[in-house]
Amino acid sequence: MEPVDIGFRPTIGDAVRRAAAEFGDADYIVTLEDRLTYAEAEAASAGLARRMLARGVGKGTRVGLFYPNGTDWVVAWLAASRIGAVVLPFSTLYAPGELRKVLRLGDVDVLLAPAKVLKVDVPAFLEEALPGLAAQTGPQLRLTGAPYLRRIWLDGEVDRPWAVPFALRDEPTADDVDAELLAAAEAEVAPSDAAIIIHTSGTTADPKGVVHTHATLMRQSAIIPPIMQQAAPDGLAPKYFCAMPFFWIGGILGVTGTLHAPVTLLVMARLEPGGALELIERERGTSIAGWPTFTQRMRLHPDFATRDLSSAPTLLEGPADLALMGTTDNIPRHRSMTETGGSFLTTDVLVVDEHGKEVPAGEEGELLVRGPGIMLGYNKREAWEAFDADGWLHTGDRVFVREDDPSVYFAGRFTELIKTSGANVSPKEVEAAVDEHPEVNHCFVVGVGDPDLGQEVVAAVVPRDPETFDAEVVTAYLRSELSPYKIPKRWIVVDEVPLLPTTKPDKRELLRRIESGEIG
Repeated sequence: MEPVDIGFRPTIGDAVRRAAAEFGDADYIVTLEDRLTYAEAEAASAGLARRMLARGVGKGTRVGLFYPNGTDWVVAWLAASRIGAVVLPFSTLYAPGELRKVLRLGDVDVLLAPAKVLKVDVPAFLEEALPGLAAQTGPQLRLTGAPYLRRIWLDGEVDRPWAVPFALRDEPTADDVDAELLAAAEAEVAPSDAAIIIHTSGTTADPKGVVHTHATLMRQSAIIPPIMQQAAPDGLAPKYFCAMPFFWIGGILGVTGTLHAPVTLLVMARLEPGGALELIERERGTSIAGWPTFTQRMRLHPDFATRDLSSAPTLLEGPADLALMGTTDNIPRHRSMTETGGSFLTTDVLVVDEHGKEVPAGEEGELLVRGPGIMLGYNKREAWEAFDADGWLHTGDRVFVREDDPSVYFAGRFTELIKTSGANVSPKEVEAAVDEHPEVNHCFVVGVGDPDLGQEVVAAVVPRDPETFDAEVVTAYLRSELSPYKIPKRWIVVDEVPLLPTTKPDKRELLRRIESGEIG
């Protein structure tokens, strides 16, 4: 498939400069507390980019962002992107052990963060995540657990010798590079350059780092303006509530997509249905994009009936899941994936059986994708580990297509990956964390169907001592190692697990026993 022509050079820097010139006065990002126009985003990110260049950040530098959804995240992301740095957005849901892992896996050179994320004291959190950080006597870091991490820039009041204090939106000074040098640096950023690495759960214990170029992000996100413009009632400018975090592909699709045209993003640092309803009513939001569970929480909130939400008809009526809009049999369209930049806009799609042969329309098979719209590859993996000899990425998703219908319909997974509340959970990652606890001999994790979550994370545990095993103790330990959505919601103590003839655990049989009620 040929790449689509989006009408301008597909880099993030070109996109924000064009947006500021053509519709700079329009709101780009709006929260309950503040707002940022396209022109303000361009100016603030240019100022930060000039400071970053003066301090050695530039083409190829790995820059970690530990910010919640909001205007500061956008300014930091734009600044790093427009000078060719590779951005690694980190989940604010991370436990300390998870952040430590991705800082190492991502070879992060400089980490940007506020002094406080929601209720988290970031300096204390980082010292828990990075052994040896508290003992560092200066800002040039030397940490064996994150050997490439050299600097941590903290926005706000800090009292740690290892932190570099900075203000995200300070005006440039004589110590920073001038606008002419910034422009020269931006001109060297190519559409083919790596722009972002998004960590996502896969089939291994370590998260996968999905690498996307500037061109892929900009082209794949071009679908956002027409979708949101179509959803907006006549006479209202499109403004949609983005219920997806900026550190995952759904949020990335939003912040890049709304650079194409004036489509305002309504966001919250921490999702909460009452606040979301207030923001949508106040700003006359026209639609919502996110997980159906959050839409359902909004509809069940006591404020739902008292708010004027007439500007957002899709929130008032229709399915909670946008993937079900316009479908007739309650089977959702595939929402795409991190590896395709959040859409199938410029990807080839093939549905095959277990022998790799294409199946007819209407039959289920595994989804394969390739083309200019998919990822550059996985960080620290060779191309052959991700793509087959013909360039296809085997997704593990069970799907089908229909005659004369460009949509791909999602039917499930062929792999063990668990999808809960819209997020991916790797059973192996959870099992590896649980197995580290001294009370556990072996742990096996499966996803059990749940009407609200999609799947519930369930752990079957063979404890060292069944008489003393305490699931609450293990859960408390996991809070420092795993994000809350990865921690098992249900624990089942077993003497043994069913085995395959190869002596490996038979997880299908284990899942059958749990779902049938034989165990649990």
